Amino acid sequence: MKIDLKSDRKDLYQPPKRDFVEVLIPPITYLAIDGHDDPNTAEQYAAAVAALYATAYSIKFGFRARTGDDFVVSPLEGLWVSDDPASFVERRKDDWSWTMLIALPDEVSTDDVAQGLATTAAKKPDLPVAQVSAREIDEGRVLQILHIGSYDDEGPVLARLHDELMPQRGLTWNGPHHEIYLGDPRRTPPERLRTVLRQPVREVGGEPATV
Repeated sequence: MKIDLKSDRKDLYQPPKRDFVEVLIPPITYLAIDGHDDPNTAEQYAAAVAALYATAYSIKFGFRARTGDDFVVSPLEGLWVSDDPASFVERRKDDWSWTMLIALPDEVSTDDVAQGLATTAAKKPDLPVAQVSAREIDEGRVLQILHIGSYDDEGPVLARLHDELMPQRGLTWNGPHHEIYLGDPRRTPPERLRTVLRQPVREVGGEPATV
């Protein structure tokens, strides 16, 4: 058996590109690492992503050895936070804090994660593996869309979400802005990049989520 979350859960990873849809996201366990600053220029961002992928592949190989099954390493995801939500629309990247993520299948155990972290730390002492951890995130109700194009062209899409759709539906923020990167920017032209833009929401006046 080979598990592929991106293919198995198309409702989570393949929204339409025409308009935002509402989805209920179940709790998901991720490998996670935190940081702050412009991801295009911050050295710590590149190191954080490298540590995530190295750990994910160590877990994959250990899981396969333990179970005989396999899984596809999921795409890179990011939670983005700023004191001013307009910084996302205006692309003021120095204001952003981030948590980079790789989702893990439910079949992966805590022991698989611990062994993967230990293996990666030993093999990659130059990477910040000690900052990587497993984290369950329960986003619940979200609005999401597939954006095709450069990351810097997301501004108008997010402005419409924040300034039109959410107020029209009586919704407000219920967690960080979430992006899922379905294309590799090193190999894909900017105009063909595919990114899921996801925003956890709640009714205005409703109880906020607890993380």
